[in-house]
This record gives sequence, C-alpha cells and structure tokens, in this order.
Amino acid sequence: MTAWLAGLEGTAAGHQLAMYLALLAAFLHAVFGALQKGRHDPWLTRGSVDLFNSLLALPFVLFVVPFPEPHMWPIFATVFAIHMCYKLLQAQAYTKGAYTVVYPVVRGTGPFFTVIGAYLLFGEVFTWVQWGGVAVLLAGIFGLALYNMMYLELNRDTLGVAMLLAVATGLFVALYTTYDAYGIRASTNPFTFLAWFFLFEGLVMPLFAFLRWRSMFNPPDALPLLARGAIGSVVAFFSFGSVMMATRLDKVGEAAVLRETSTVFAALIGWLVLKETVGPRRIALMTLIAIGAVIVEMGG
Repeated sequence: MTAWLAGLEGTAAGHQLAMYLALLAAFLHAVFGALQKGRHDPWLTRGSVDLFNSLLALPFVLFVVPFPEPHMWPIFATVFAIHMCYKLLQAQAYTKGAYTVVYPVVRGTGPFFTVIGAYLLFGEVFTWVQWGGVAVLLAGIFGLALYNMMYLELNRDTLGVAMLLAVATGLFVALYTTYDAYGIRASTNPFTFLAWFFLFEGLVMPLFAFLRWRSMFNPPDALPLLARGAIGSVVAFFSFGSVMMATRLDKVGEAAVLRETSTVFAALIGWLVLKETVGPRRIALMTLIAIGAVIVEMGG
C-alpha cells in the first residue's frame, strides 16, 4: 500500500484522492470536536481519547509498521510538544466557550497561517483565485463566529477569554498542520509516522485527566467516559490519518483549507446533537464557507 500511495504523489489521481481525504477529515474533525465538547468535561474526554489512541496504535507499532529512521526522533519530539500545547489550549477554550462559537474561530485562524507556512516550508504557491477562495472561506468562518458571539446565550460571561484561547488554538492548528506534513513526508513509510504519533498521544493527557477526575467532588462514571474515549479515538485515527495522507499526496495548503469545511459540519452537529441554535443567517455563512473551499479547489 505504501508503494501505491507513493505512486500517486504529485499525480492527478493523487490530487483527487487528497481532496476526498481532506473532506473526510473535515467531517470527522467536527464529530471529534463535538465529542470533546459534549457530555463530559473536555479535559476528561481528551485524556480518555488519548489513552485509546495509544492502545490502538500499540499493536501497529509492535507488529505492523517498520521502525522509525533515526532522523525521525527529533521530529516526533517537536510534533509531541506542538500537539500538547494545542490540546491544552483547545480543552481550555471548550471549557470557557460554546462549541459553535469556539470551533469556527479555531478552525478559521488555522488555514491562513497554514497556507503561509506551506509556502515557507514547502514552496507551495496559491493562485490569486485560490487566495480569493481563502478570503471567502475565512469571511464565512469568522462571520459565523461573530454572529454566534452576538446572539448565542451560552457562556456569555467567559466569551472574551474563550475567543483569545480559540485564536491561540487556531495558531497551533496551523503550526501542527504544517509540521506534521513535514514529518509524514520525512518518514519513508507514512504509516510508521501515524502509528508512532498516536502511540505518543497517550503519554501525558490520560494521567492529567485521571488526576482531574479523581479530584472532582462528583466525578462522572468511568465506563461512559471510557466509551466516549474509545469512539473518539477511532474518529481521531481516521480524521488525522486522512488529512495527513492528503498533505503527503498533494499540497498542504489546499488540504488545510478544505479541512476547514469542518465548520459547516460542526454547526450542523451543534444544532442537531448539542441543541445549539441555527438560523438562516448562519446557514448563509456556512454556505459561504463551502463556496470558498470550492474556489480554492477549482482555482488550483
């Protein structure tokens, strides 16, 4: 399978597969965000997910994928540090703000800086049409966030802090998207990078979540929390794996922008599952996001 993927890199078929993978990652990322924001404390959910990430990755590390090359260890260390900062900021942002307010800001901040990072690191260049698509997409994302800030009634007292945390989280989204793309390209076998990445996921947050759970006055039942972690881990495997494969097969910037259509899926999930309000204005803004992504894809 590795040889087959390598043969698709830089081809028209690879470009098309990367587009589908990025859109799949968008949907799954919105599902993952809703899982973390949903029933349980975001810190506990994150720790549970990371625990199962490591457990699922362990057999692949031991029996399936090749051992990483020596030059990969500093890359893994940097990836781990970036993702730890991202997780801490994301969990705190979800603690302070409503999901449909925080999520668009997090995802809207990321693609612009990712496109710049892809230019600096990989020499990728967007056309003026694609930059126009980025502008349309960002207008929809930040318009959605602004509308939510104005009219949503949840977590109004912590809204300012939530916005600052969301912007900081978005910057780390751009950082990890760009550097992870560098990491998966630096590994001879992309599945080696993915397996070891998920193995390292369980080194810190599960312990942090356990200590937080134990210190709670009325902690939630462990079994439902672990069940949510198991489901979230499977979603994370396919979400992260899809976008990483997309960045290996084609342009990092395009994959990052297409993934941010996750904001549309997130708004629908917030409405249908989390019972947060969605009206015609928000639907129009979500349509704008989708149009921007189409422009980026067609303008390449």
